[in-house]
Amino acid sequence: MSAPDRPVIIIAATPTPNGDLHVGHMAGPYLAADIYARQLRAAGVRATYTTVTDNSQSYVVSTAARQGLSPQQLCDRSTTAIEQSLTALGIELTAPAGRVLPPVDDHYRAAVTSFVRALRDAGKLRARTVRLPYAQQSGRYLYDGLLTGRCPVCDASSGGGACEDCGHPNNFDELLDPRYALDPDEPVTFREERLLVLPMEEYRAELTAHLDSVAGRWRPHPLRLARELLARPLPDIPVTFPGTWGVPAPFEDFAGQIVYPWAEAMPASMYATWWAHGGPADLPYDAFWKAGRDAELVYFHGFDNVYHWAVMDLVLLLAHGDRYVRPSAGVCNEFYELEHAKFSTSRNHLIRAGDLVADVPRDIARYYLALTAPERARTNFDPAELAARPLAGPWNELAGVVDASLAGRDFQEPLPVTDAGRRADADFAGRLRACFTLETFSLARAARLIAERTAELRDRAAEFATPGDFLLAVRTLLAWSAPILVDVGRQAAEQGVDLGLSGARTAVVEKITPFRLPRLPERARTDV
Repeated sequence: MSAPDRPVIIIAATPTPNGDLHVGHMAGPYLAADIYARQLRAAGVRATYTTVTDNSQSYVVSTAARQGLSPQQLCDRSTTAIEQSLTALGIELTAPAGRVLPPVDDHYRAAVTSFVRALRDAGKLRARTVRLPYAQQSGRYLYDGLLTGRCPVCDASSGGGACEDCGHPNNFDELLDPRYALDPDEPVTFREERLLVLPMEEYRAELTAHLDSVAGRWRPHPLRLARELLARPLPDIPVTFPGTWGVPAPFEDFAGQIVYPWAEAMPASMYATWWAHGGPADLPYDAFWKAGRDAELVYFHGFDNVYHWAVMDLVLLLAHGDRYVRPSAGVCNEFYELEHAKFSTSRNHLIRAGDLVADVPRDIARYYLALTAPERARTNFDPAELAARPLAGPWNELAGVVDASLAGRDFQEPLPVTDAGRRADADFAGRLRACFTLETFSLARAARLIAERTAELRDRAAEFATPGDFLLAVRTLLAWSAPILVDVGRQAAEQGVDLGLSGARTAVVEKITPFRLPRLPERARTDV
């Protein structure tokens, strides 16, 4: 648990605006980061949860071409859809009133150019001449979403940049059997081009030391990949690239190039944090990430981004010396499947978040995604399981037991709590708290504990020494469920129920004011 006086910055992997977010995305970083941020705030921690669309990605270019749109048109349309999906599922980013995601505007572009310019001014970047795949007829250099082929490490089908299967990167001319993603039959040749890079190998010692220091907060699979990457020669990070869509490189001798899209993630996240705090004109874009502020930095992302977020982006921070905070944890999820096959936008094998909550109550959807979150292995979204409304029956039965236990009581008269009641309550709170500690973070385990405790309280209400002990147990269950069950939490807060998660606060509870346990709805809301 973070110290209440230390701010926490939570960054979810920057979504690419080449389409809407689907349930596979939500069950990964976005919902997990939202629940983590809500839990921190309930414990009194100053938590900023933010992200920003990565408009510069070449996947925007390739998708826009397939759909007959300009890249900007696709970005605008997709960003609106992404914002609507986040809101529909109750993902609450830190933002000025009435906003959801930061705009990718001149402030954003200035942040990116300032970040890379500082690296060059400090002598950290090197000019390199490299071989790049080139679509002969289209006259376009190929990279990332414009490039397909086979991974040079595992031989699986892969796009440019990094392999989704094994997680290893491929730079420049390393992808085997390269093809132009928009026209696989178009001849691909290689051309030499001079660009700026950041040599990762120069940061091996610092990179290794930092990863060793935070290894206890990484799950085994992504940590193993990070170790694999460190066991090989570390690649150069492209900082500029001969592309046509993105932030123009701010260097005269590299005019006509862009900032390599994956080099934008750190300044983009700094800008998003600044914007989340209102974009104060008297502070620079990176003010909240400076080491002197001593913020704790936590990333949420998928396994396919381990190379970028755990290695490449860390080096981009290290290259700035001691200027910035460094991530204390990376909460990494595996792939979430739909009916035992990977979610796929191109095959329309997906469920969009907005469509999900149009059919299922939001709290039940959030609970099910938490319960089945792909934390350490691939997991499966099963529409039949969700249709059974997990948790709803036992929870609503418990609400009925609460009503019965309070029948005829004055709701203005607090009920006494015993020492035994406080001890039992603290034990349950400790088990839930462990689910939100970064070393053992697990929404799936938290969801299971919530279900078990709900059934236990429903079935054993009469065994509590006093009604106050029973109601304290229900209140603590409700408080720890509220970061997941956001609508139930809102209804409870409107009753005046204390949903704080400070352990010290619970330890001194002597009386508890009666309240009704809000029920989980059977039908989806129509106002989300």
